Amino acid sequence: MSTTPTPPMLRTLTDNGIRVILADNPSRLNAYTRDMWAALPGLFREAEADPEVRVIVLRGAGTKAFSAGADISEFEGNRTGAEARRYDEINHEAFEAVGRATKPTIAMVYGYCFGGGCELAMCCDMRWVADDAVFSIPAAKLSIGYNPRWIRPMLSVVTAAKAKEMLFTGRRYGAAAAYDMGIANAVVPAAELEAETRKVALEMAANAPLSIRAAKEAVDEFAARPESPDFARLDRFVEACFESEDYAEGRRAFMEKRKPVFRGK
Repeated sequence: MSTTPTPPMLRTLTDNGIRVILADNPSRLNAYTRDMWAALPGLFREAEADPEVRVIVLRGAGTKAFSAGADISEFEGNRTGAEARRYDEINHEAFEAVGRATKPTIAMVYGYCFGGGCELAMCCDMRWVADDAVFSIPAAKLSIGYNPRWIRPMLSVVTAAKAKEMLFTGRRYGAAAAYDMGIANAVVPAAELEAETRKVALEMAANAPLSIRAAKEAVDEFAARPESPDFARLDRFVEACFESEDYAEGRRAFMEKRKPVFRGK
């Protein structure tokens, strides 16, 4: 009996405050099509607007790949001539949506994490990585000019020298090398990756959202503008914590020797 192939798409699942956004294109190692890139910002807006969502996890379908990057089969139609600039814009909007998310983001990385997939992972706040993961940005092997706007997320993860090495050589880096470079927050056996990623996501989801937001805004601000951070803006996030119902709940829970129940208010 024949079956109709499922078209490549992004799927979502929410459980216990964790919103999973899954790239479902396993026949092409979860490569992103133009439509998938275009859909990602909307899915992030939905996750940001949902008060029940505390943490956003990006992953690929199955366990062979996080994402092999952009779907090369579309390049002739979408990455030549005038269309190439528009494709870059769509890519950039997707990366910006991930990088500017106000909620914590985790890339759960199995297997191949190449090109645009590697960039997506580095736009996340952190990366939990299987021991079979492989990272690469092979733009130089395809004579693709790497958008300079995508270098900044790399530099918040790896040193300038390592970013140059990755871009100049197009090398593949295994999980251990990725950990040494600062790409991976943790490397775990592939069979344990989902459980370990869920564990850390639940740990964050249980904490005070306003406190996490204040910390995330500060780290991102210092990374983006180390010479002239907007302290007045960052102070407002800190003040919001102290003025919140969650701060009162945290104090009560401490005195009552129980776990606090934070609501992000």
